[in-house]
Amino acid sequence: MVEVVGLNRIREIRENEKKVAQSAYSQSMETFEKIATELYNLLRTKESAEASFESYIQNTTSIEKIKEQAAYIEKLNQRIQSVQLLVQRARNDMEIKQEKLSNAYVEVKKFDKIIEFKQKNEIEEAKRKEANWMDEMSMQQYLSHKSR
Repeated sequence: MVEVVGLNRIREIRENEKKVAQSAYSQSMETFEKIATELYNLLRTKESAEASFESYIQNTTSIEKIKEQAAYIEKLNQRIQSVQLLVQRARNDMEIKQEKLSNAYVEVKKFDKIIEFKQKNEIEEAKRKEANWMDEMSMQQYLSHKSR
């Protein structure tokens, strides 16, 4: 029983580690979603800016307006590239934390199985001892009745 108590304490520690890993994963997932949404919005903005640029080229628009739109699209492209790097980093961080969460989950399950196995063995050992004790009691009763 002492072994099981010790294993339960270790399991609780692993469970806490799993909760911490779950929290870190959730936070990294939120960060990834936030950055990915920003990238999506930038891409949509770029798409509409390019549509405006095409419309300016098709219609009679001042060169100044076309240059401004081209510069705006270039700035958007630069921003998109930097946000793509951030998305990739956030994705990598999220994947690392997901792996840590999976490992923590496996560790908790390992201890669950070990504890279950130990408890099963303890119950079987108690039954075996009880059976041996009953056999001995029967033998003593038999011998005491036989000697009368």
